[in-house]
Amino acid sequence: MLNILSEMFSYTFLVRAVIVGLLVSLCSSLLGVSLVLKRYSMIGDGLSHVGFGALAVATAMNAAPLTISIPVVVIAAFLLLRISESSKIKGDAAIAIISTSSLALGVVVISQTTGMNTDVCNYMFGSILVMSKGDVKLSIVLAAAVLALFILFYNKIFAVTFDESFSRATGVKTSAYNMLLALLTAITIVLGMRMMGALLISSLVIFPALTSMRVCKRFFSVTVCSATVSVVCFFVGVVLSYIYETPTGASVVVVNIAAFLLFWLFGASRTLFRAKSANAVTEDEQ
Repeated sequence: MLNILSEMFSYTFLVRAVIVGLLVSLCSSLLGVSLVLKRYSMIGDGLSHVGFGALAVATAMNAAPLTISIPVVVIAAFLLLRISESSKIKGDAAIAIISTSSLALGVVVISQTTGMNTDVCNYMFGSILVMSKGDVKLSIVLAAAVLALFILFYNKIFAVTFDESFSRATGVKTSAYNMLLALLTAITIVLGMRMMGALLISSLVIFPALTSMRVCKRFFSVTVCSATVSVVCFFVGVVLSYIYETPTGASVVVVNIAAFLLFWLFGASRTLFRAKSANAVTEDEQ
């Protein structure tokens, strides 16, 4: 295994991919806990489709992909929140409207310019080969900013996640922190979709949170466990992708599925054991 890792990290593009991937996995897992608990977990999928449309337009304009896609996806995230908060269109419907519209726009733009080529497939399904040095530097800076803001406003994000009405009543500016959560999510989605692909990036948001909730019950423990699971699953997925020559994004998702099943089995068996123990104590007391 050490020989494989040594050979793997002898490639510069793999080192860049692992660094960015680990940072994106960490960011997405931290944000994913709040998004899942707020029943907004599919926002990652919706924003990734918006990102695909923005990347398609950037490709047609020969512009820098991240420079175009990040502000577009951030605006879309704010728009999603506004639509769901101030109209009769609920969150899931708003996500469906914006995501499908953006995906259709991206496909139309590409079909009229470059055509459905390899670059487009990379954006749809992900590729570790698309990370340039400039992308890596920008991704590291933005990921560090996401982590710093999450840690700085952790208590406020916790408050609006569990009881938004009570937080608003106590003077917390819930709309501002919801916007912050949307901003951090949008940035994370754009950074990760080039590696994971528009169709798979939402898995980094959903799976680690759901996995950690199988065994952890407190918000802090769920958050820490989710971050650990996400980072480990990404690294294992990249290594397996290198060994078996499988797509990186799909490999990471498969490892996340395996982790979810293991945690689910462990959580179910622990619950069953506690139930049997409680019944045994009750019978002894009788």
